[in-house]
Amino acid sequence: MEFFPIFLNLKNRSCLVVGGGAIAERKTALLLRSGADVTLISPDLCHNLTTWRDMGRYTHLAREFRDEDLSGQHLAIAATNDSAVNRHIAEIAGNLRIPVNVVDQPELCSFIVPSIIDRSPVVAAISTGGASPVLARLIRSRLESLIPAGYGRLAQLCNRFRQRVKERFAEPAERRLFWDRILQGGVAERIFSGHEDEADQLMEKALSIPISAEETGEVYLVGAGPGDPDLLTFRALRLMQQADVVIYDRLVAKPILDMTRHDAEHIYVGKERDKHTMRQEEINQLLAKLAKQGKRVLRLKGGDPFIFGRGGEEIDTLAAEGVPFQVIPGITAASGCASYAGIPLTHRDYAQSVTFVTGHLKDGSMNINWEMLAQPSQTIVFYMGLVGLPIICRELQNHGVGGEMPIALVQQGTTHMQRVFTGTLDTIMDIVERERPKPPTLIIVGRVVELQEKLAWYEAPPHSEQGATSPVDY
Repeated sequence: MEFFPIFLNLKNRSCLVVGGGAIAERKTALLLRSGADVTLISPDLCHNLTTWRDMGRYTHLAREFRDEDLSGQHLAIAATNDSAVNRHIAEIAGNLRIPVNVVDQPELCSFIVPSIIDRSPVVAAISTGGASPVLARLIRSRLESLIPAGYGRLAQLCNRFRQRVKERFAEPAERRLFWDRILQGGVAERIFSGHEDEADQLMEKALSIPISAEETGEVYLVGAGPGDPDLLTFRALRLMQQADVVIYDRLVAKPILDMTRHDAEHIYVGKERDKHTMRQEEINQLLAKLAKQGKRVLRLKGGDPFIFGRGGEEIDTLAAEGVPFQVIPGITAASGCASYAGIPLTHRDYAQSVTFVTGHLKDGSMNINWEMLAQPSQTIVFYMGLVGLPIICRELQNHGVGGEMPIALVQQGTTHMQRVFTGTLDTIMDIVERERPKPPTLIIVGRVVELQEKLAWYEAPPHSEQGATSPVDY
């Protein structure tokens, strides 16, 4: 190691910053966050430093650096635009054995400032030894998704219960097993979801039962988004990687499924039109059964589970069965596919509202309020409507929508299989006959479709259609 990693306690300790520009601002901000008593020396200050000075957050000396300024300091940062001044500060600080950081000159530093992930009291620091601060920031951005903001609250809970856990479990091996179960189970998830009172109650319960006793698991109802794995939320990805059982649909894309734990049990419950591997009621009961066995169950759904995803039906059963669950929303197909197709769902000049409609109901019918959908200045998005497209075109026109109204079909949106077909209510069936779009295909009706050619930004790469899948049943 080029540098020994260490965390300093600077609360109420005198620290010196020399410089008044943007770099000095960043270093001062970190010191203030750590509770340091900061003195900053510079004739001139940037905007934020001026604001903080006026707020009384630090002491400002509006002059040049003097050697005696280092007297009594616990730490110093040289951040001027004069390399000679910075070198001089480093030499004086070294003679006084004061830790010193010289910005962009690691050879003069006795310490360096790492790239930081702050989840206080949990803090992670990444350093490249001054070789590449940009690389350190890139690594930090990767780790940000793996360290939720709730980890700070989780650490505070651990601190509150630390002594009681030590008294309850005398053997270190038992304590390790207990904390492993707590930090990867329902207690942690309640902290992350903002239910701290419930987390405390679960901790009390966990302390009252033997370490080997089984506990009820939990169901994670996760929206996997419209297809592009990069559109997964941080929370979705974390739960996907810790679940014991994964229950997934036919159109969950393989790249997304591959991001779940490889040693988890995978159960396929896919549905096709008029062909269901497992009835919805059976899926509901399966989720409850597995959770009652103490398993962490991932119910992985394309798009958003609460927008035509039957998520409400599933958690209704879980609530009735007393099974803990949480819902992690995803980018719904309408938003994701429209964005990747270059079609804004709303626009001040074209549409002031947007309506999501399912192309078929539970009984397979298409009983829709056509009069409401025929109103002007709106965008209509049909899920699962490709088979019923002739009815959609006919009924909209029967209720007063002109045949020149623009319409778009987005096939397998946000994936490498994406294709976009645009036309009008009068012409779209001829386009379908010619191009033969494949499900899943989202239908967008409205004047906003006129913007597609101008705003289209995403171009699917050349591909082979064999074996391609997309994650949303629409």
